[in-house]
Amino acid sequence: MTFSWSGADGWVRLQATLDAMFAHVEDLLVDEIDPRAAAVLDVGCGTGATTLAIARKLGPHARCVGVDISEQMIALARRRAAGGAVEFVVADAGRHAFDPGAFDVIASRFGVMFFEQPEHAFANLRTATRGGGTLRAVVWRRPEETPFMTTAEQAADGMLALPPRNTDGPGQFAFADRGRVLDVLAAAGWSDADVAPVDVECAFPAADLDAYLGTMGPVGRALAEHNEASRARVVERVRPAFDRFRHGDEVRFTAACWLVAAVA
Repeated sequence: MTFSWSGADGWVRLQATLDAMFAHVEDLLVDEIDPRAAAVLDVGCGTGATTLAIARKLGPHARCVGVDISEQMIALARRRAAGGAVEFVVADAGRHAFDPGAFDVIASRFGVMFFEQPEHAFANLRTATRGGGTLRAVVWRRPEETPFMTTAEQAADGMLALPPRNTDGPGQFAFADRGRVLDVLAAAGWSDADVAPVDVECAFPAADLDAYLGTMGPVGRALAEHNEASRARVVERVRPAFDRFRHGDEVRFTAACWLVAAVA
């Protein structure tokens, strides 16, 4: 993944919040993994939550490998593994020379949308998969289908200079178009592809909202260049826009995703 991952520090600092937020997405992905799989590669594994969950499902005799371009996130993932059998690798999964046919399953929770050359990347991942092995990935649908993800930048309009969302290149919503996903997989040599819509309920503690707003997404990345007082002003301005997502002591929203499946 040669996409510049400038938000890695935020993912490390908010690991517990983000793991809670995407717990049901993790469950969805783990449920898709064949329990007979002997080797699984988790692409864009971040701080390791999905890799560790897959390893718990498959047991100690399965090989579970998480790969991510971020040294910071992989360092945390390794600490979380606490000497277990799970492996974590710092690498560009789209270019790394994995052993051919080494994996039964390629899995990913929001980790495959950042390739600059997705056809080449998915061809590389197919080479790393045994014949008949499978791909299972969760990616985002169109940004307007998950308004939680764009509310902060809309509320901060006029306060910050934010780049427009790009759904044509690497980024969170790069696979929002179902047809594009199917075309990429076909060009990369995957077969029997299916891209099905899924809506996943997400939640995290309301007490973590300010930290989330000041750290994650385009607003959080922009605020990394601001002083503490400036960050506080922006968060104060943006926070009320999230009142519709607050339910008691939780923030809740529905993640509009695609569940991607294919066969090597």
